[in-house]
Amino acid sequence: MPVNLTAPDPASLLPVAGVRLGIASAGIKTPGRRDLTLIELAPGSHVAGVFTQNRFCAAPVMLCKQHLGQMNQRGDTIRALVINTGNANAGTGEEGLRRAQQTCEAVAQRMGCATEGVLPFSTGVILEPLPIDKILPALPAAQADLASDHWSDAAHAIMTTDIVAKGASRQAQVGGKTITVTGIAKGSGMIHPNMATMLGFVATDAAIAAPLMPQLVKDVADVSFNCVTVDGDTSTNDSFILIASGQAGNAEIADAASADYATLKSALSEVAIELAQAMARDGEGATKFITVAVDGGRDHAECKQIAYAIARSPLVKTAFFASDPNLGRILAAIGYAGVSDLDVTTLQVYLGEVLVAEKGGRAASYTEAQGAAVMKEADITVRVVLNRGDVSATVWTCDFSYDYVKINAEYRT
Repeated sequence: MPVNLTAPDPASLLPVAGVRLGIASAGIKTPGRRDLTLIELAPGSHVAGVFTQNRFCAAPVMLCKQHLGQMNQRGDTIRALVINTGNANAGTGEEGLRRAQQTCEAVAQRMGCATEGVLPFSTGVILEPLPIDKILPALPAAQADLASDHWSDAAHAIMTTDIVAKGASRQAQVGGKTITVTGIAKGSGMIHPNMATMLGFVATDAAIAAPLMPQLVKDVADVSFNCVTVDGDTSTNDSFILIASGQAGNAEIADAASADYATLKSALSEVAIELAQAMARDGEGATKFITVAVDGGRDHAECKQIAYAIARSPLVKTAFFASDPNLGRILAAIGYAGVSDLDVTTLQVYLGEVLVAEKGGRAASYTEAQGAAVMKEADITVRVVLNRGDVSATVWTCDFSYDYVKINAEYRT
């Protein structure tokens, strides 16, 4: 079961002016399931995205990148997103691209925009052809369902092995106006940067200059979705999309050094971090949510390197599932992380608030009972203090349970 995670109250997911969502049932994998989402954007909305680094990226990812580039080049804007679950349209070659393009063409015709103004997204089983014979007939129902308050419905519609729908909202004051940020995401397994098996869509009604969007979406991803790992597998379909509709009435943010930019970035980051943490809490078969914090590093890269070595170690993760304070596994992960000049005699390791290792070995004050007490908790923090600088990094993960194996063994059945 998800670790201290419940689905958001639909009323808590605030409408974003200039964004409407519609959901329909295409029956892609499960008959009758609402598995198709259409998102309509107001004219003039700005959109940017970051995508999987997997070289076997899916057809919709390739098409998204292409459409974003084309629209940016001619100064035009994205008008719609179409999202299906149940089929990833990955490992499908030229036919997969053709079917994704057909979907975009059909949406564009209905929405009255250019085909390049539509971004496609898919999630589900790999190596299976996209069933456009099911998707295209469901588009009219999705369009008829468009409404500004359907964020919760969309959060449920994009789920695959997720148990809990993921969504969050924030509001802030920018330029004397109240701006809203709302986002949804899906992801439970095959989660690891860059990025993780996840789809994330975060929208704001703030007005921000288009040239600032690519850096903004990257910065937000780097503190959120690129800080979570469930199983160390980077998916073929990962996409994080940032939308700014410009409908809030604030003066357009044009300076990345301004206070308004910082306020907007903070609100966007809060929503994205909540969604990213929800993925680890809802990791396939998860029973523990684990924060791995590395402090006192020389640079961000080495801190993240060590944090990920701990967070993605199957031996560490199975020890957490067993509530076994097998600290040697954590020390081993730190040692093989690849920081070649790391002096292990100068660092400390904490389990919760308990100092468990220092001076290259077990802390003199540490007892097995202390470690066992921490390991029984559902939310656990591992903190490594390197004592070689003032840089920190944090990643989030979960344990490995029997259910993780069961879920993935039965994924296609």
